[in-house]
Amino acid sequence: MKLEKVVPWGRNINEYRAMFMLSDDDMKKRIAGFGDGPASFNRQASAAGSEVTSFDPVYGFSAQELRARISEVRDIIIAQMRENSENYVWDKIKSVEELEKIRMSAMEMFLEDFEQGKREGRYVCHELPERLPCEDMSFDIGLSSHFLLMYDSLGYDFHIAAISEMLRVCREVRIFPLCDLDSKATKLTEKVIGYFSRDFRTEILKTDYLFQKGADKMLRIRR
Repeated sequence: MKLEKVVPWGRNINEYRAMFMLSDDDMKKRIAGFGDGPASFNRQASAAGSEVTSFDPVYGFSAQELRARISEVRDIIIAQMRENSENYVWDKIKSVEELEKIRMSAMEMFLEDFEQGKREGRYVCHELPERLPCEDMSFDIGLSSHFLLMYDSLGYDFHIAAISEMLRVCREVRIFPLCDLDSKATKLTEKVIGYFSRDFRTEILKTDYLFQKGADKMLRIRR
């Protein structure tokens, strides 16, 4: 992975809990986050006593390198948000300025925690669908935010392989949201659900989290 291809954008623990419908009991379980990037979920959850491990190829870079990249893309992302503001629901987050503060706060918390978290094994450099450095059923819940099923250009085979590897190490997988970058439902999601419904329990749940219009549903796959 090349750093110039990375567009870091992090969410906080409140957003994670809403997106993935994580209950207080869920937070007591072993949780794996896939593609977490510079989210502050790991730091905040770990500080509260949860057991969380995050996997992302960007963890191969240093905190200094990631901080520099965040600074490079920050204004570009915010400009894009302003241009496309009609695609978002501005009720809980009231403005682009408030969104910027929330995202930058989450990423700053991540950056402050990153190097120590790597030493503790909480941040692991890994890219799906490669085999994870974990035993089968190492985690109770696996989370994928704004990655799997959203980028249908990666192809059906990629998504099947990636989710299969997640299910090897997790008893349950939750994926949010169930739409593409334009907030549209895709044939890919239907096909993936059909594939995993043969051997797992699958269900689509409507969450209380809605920021990008049309992006308020989560897929849960369980053994």
